[in-house]
Amino acid sequence: MRIPIIKDSPVPIYRQIQQFIAEQIEAGILVPETRLPSNRELAASLGISRIVVANAYSELESQGLVYGRRGSGTYIAQQYQSLPGSLRDTTSSDWPLWQQELLSHAWHASHQELDQLLGEAANQPGLISFAERNTPDPLWPIEDIRKALSAAMRSGQDDRHSLIGLGHNNLAGYFPLRETIAQILTTEGIPTHPEHVMINSGSQQALSLVARVLLKPGDLVLVESPTYNVAIDLFRSMDVRLLGIPVDEQGMQVERIEPYLQSSPPRLIYSTPTFHNPTGTCMSGNRRRQLVALADRYNIPILEDDYVGNLRYEGRVEPALKALDPGGRVIYAGSFSKLLMPSLRIGFLVASGPIFKRLLASKYIADLVTSDLLQRALREFISVGRYYTHLRHVSQAYRQRRDTMSEALHQFFPDARWVSPKGGGYIWLQLPNELSSDQFFHFAVREGVTFVPGSFFYPGQRTQSFLRLNYAVNEPEAIREGVRRLGCAFQKFSTSKVKE
Repeated sequence: MRIPIIKDSPVPIYRQIQQFIAEQIEAGILVPETRLPSNRELAASLGISRIVVANAYSELESQGLVYGRRGSGTYIAQQYQSLPGSLRDTTSSDWPLWQQELLSHAWHASHQELDQLLGEAANQPGLISFAERNTPDPLWPIEDIRKALSAAMRSGQDDRHSLIGLGHNNLAGYFPLRETIAQILTTEGIPTHPEHVMINSGSQQALSLVARVLLKPGDLVLVESPTYNVAIDLFRSMDVRLLGIPVDEQGMQVERIEPYLQSSPPRLIYSTPTFHNPTGTCMSGNRRRQLVALADRYNIPILEDDYVGNLRYEGRVEPALKALDPGGRVIYAGSFSKLLMPSLRIGFLVASGPIFKRLLASKYIADLVTSDLLQRALREFISVGRYYTHLRHVSQAYRQRRDTMSEALHQFFPDARWVSPKGGGYIWLQLPNELSSDQFFHFAVREGVTFVPGSFFYPGQRTQSFLRLNYAVNEPEAIREGVRRLGCAFQKFSTSKVKE
């Protein structure tokens, strides 16, 4: 334990030790049942007498902060009284000036507000969440991934340096995996060369890398409205401005873009054209072609977020924006996390031209490289055909879950408006009479069900009558019960509004 000791301080050394440990306990850094170093160990590491350490521990024990176990040592107590003037009680004026300056330039991280909102609700027993995936799903191919990891370890015995190292010789990623991804994309209508594929830690890192390379504070980014809430947080963290273009049943209303491009061209267009998050819509083919043409005409890069583009249940397949790219206009981001399991955190970028080297350099600065072992395991999984088998399996299961939610909404929530998506994992529902989904959330929690209010997905963060329901996170029985609870909650919510 590294305790800063000032031997010529007027404060006795045992008191310095006692105060340091007390502050660590109060701050939550030293948690209950943590074993402290023995008197001998701590005295030796600090170069002081064991009696001084014993006096410090005795003071802590008298405060109820620690307790001793005979023959075992000294441990942090389960319960203790709050200490006056501790780290938890520190006010903003007590922080160093450079930290106070951060407060004056703070951006509002909406995902933290959402996490707090959902975290408070999560304590309710029997809660059904239509917000995000929060429990293991039987659809996750955990056993197959385990086998792939084992196979990757075995195959790596002949290449131990690469397997146990960071893979600095291949910064863009494990080349066999890049080859496999290029083959998959090419079969899906996106002609791709392995040299244009870069592996990264999930699609969120892909968005971050592109933003860091192309944007600076004050720049304008054109996004769909609504759009992915964490992308909004990313752009706001960089002090860039957002211009939201409305979305209808055919995706972004591209026909409304050109006047903005003429008057104040954005530095980047960010779009999720296929199974858009949060609305679940697909951009029409005509709008896709028009968007790529406008980006080419006005010299604006497009970042295409295709996080679940191949999770389709029905309907016509539209080409990816990258497939319509005449060359170097579109940067394509994809991910395996949503289709396999969230903790996998493997995504990829497809880009060509000078931008690829810039993204690669930015990736190296961010985290050096993505886990070589996980890349090998993923390549093992998708190269033996398990990936397409798994994709067919989850598509059938998610289609059943979508149908179950649609049927339940018709039965228990008939006054709401929604469009059944042709793929993806979300239903975008509008409350009757444009009532606030933020206010409705609290009524839903009391009935044992949660969702994500629509206000989190708009650049302006204004109150919305929309809410996002994730039907992919629960099995059919839970979906039906959850929607029933939603209907009950709305009856009570609408009654309360009439009484106001």
